[in-house]
Amino acid sequence: MPLITPTEAWSRLEKRLRPLPAERLPRRRARGRILAGSLESTVDVPASDVSAMDGYAVGGEVSAGETREVVGVIAAGDPPGFDLPADAAVRIMTGAPCPAGAYTVVPVEETDNGDRRVRFSGAGGTGKHIRRRGEVLRAGASLLDAGALLTPGALSLLATHGYAEVEVHRSPSVSFLTTGDEVVAPDTEPGPGQLRDSHSDFLLAAGAEIGLELHHLGIAPDQPEVLERKIRQGLSADVLLVCGGVSMGEFDFVEAVLERLRCEVLFEAVAIQPGKPLVAAKHDGGWLFGLPGNPASVMVTFWLFVRPLLRRLMGHSDSYLSNTLAGTLSADAPGARGRDRFLPAEVESGDDGNLLVRPVTPMGSHDQAAFARGTALLRIPAHSPPTRAGDPCQIVPLRI
Repeated sequence: MPLITPTEAWSRLEKRLRPLPAERLPRRRARGRILAGSLESTVDVPASDVSAMDGYAVGGEVSAGETREVVGVIAAGDPPGFDLPADAAVRIMTGAPCPAGAYTVVPVEETDNGDRRVRFSGAGGTGKHIRRRGEVLRAGASLLDAGALLTPGALSLLATHGYAEVEVHRSPSVSFLTTGDEVVAPDTEPGPGQLRDSHSDFLLAAGAEIGLELHHLGIAPDQPEVLERKIRQGLSADVLLVCGGVSMGEFDFVEAVLERLRCEVLFEAVAIQPGKPLVAAKHDGGWLFGLPGNPASVMVTFWLFVRPLLRRLMGHSDSYLSNTLAGTLSADAPGARGRDRFLPAEVESGDDGNLLVRPVTPMGSHDQAAFARGTALLRIPAHSPPTRAGDPCQIVPLRI
């Protein structure tokens, strides 16, 4: 397959993307998930006319300097049903049900109150400081639409309406596999020619940041039969990530295995730097990405393509470069040739609230230390000249 633009690569993914089916979760486990169906209000909010202030409910108009008899006290949680005479007042607390016949509520700070009588220092207007039944929501009204993000505020709303469980889009199962004869586990002392696996810790952490627990299938040597067995095992997940083995080397076997397993390869080279040899494939049970072997390439391809795909499966509306932000360079940045170039960048907020972006230029896609410093990716579009400090720029934040 030929080299394609990143926009075309995402388009090929998007055409096949659908949110995963719904599952029911207890409300308190649904934070950050996407609602799969619309919900209606189950109660009027407020459930009755209630006081918005601590003060005195009065029947009829009240004038500055007027004094009235206090005929009772209504606390929050008391049942409705108190009848208020037109020429009297009742002590009332915030959130307490207003008595029948209440004309207004006068805040306590506008009164000189005693045990049995109260004097008003200001005039009370009609309906002032009374929250009317159903003014926020009526029972049966739309509460949350399908596709809503269940934020802490949304979960609070669901609790008010008695929803113990909700239907949300299922989170994808994700497995990943590291490949290479030279790769050993992070806790192993590398021998001559070997290196520690850094991809696994990155993917576990990057998955956790979007609420997913990835499953590690181990390290596969550069042996076609072992690699095929591991990939076949991983195809049971909604998404399988294979790190390494997708370039043009003599021991890069991933694409040949995909052909034998009858996976439909959507693309195998994307015009980005780093991350050009990125493979994406579809099979009957889900998705597979062959990520390049260098650490920076794994990071960039995950952030640009895998992360938005996973979030789309969860019901979010992400896409390639959908969460970019505008900033201003605080240092010079290099240009780009025929591919979109992505550099790690350190970002801070300036005095005017503008985002100040300092690029960290890596030595190459093996420069893990440079990408470890970045809190964002600086995008340098293909065929761009070098830019200077003070020029506008575009970044991809690495925290959602």
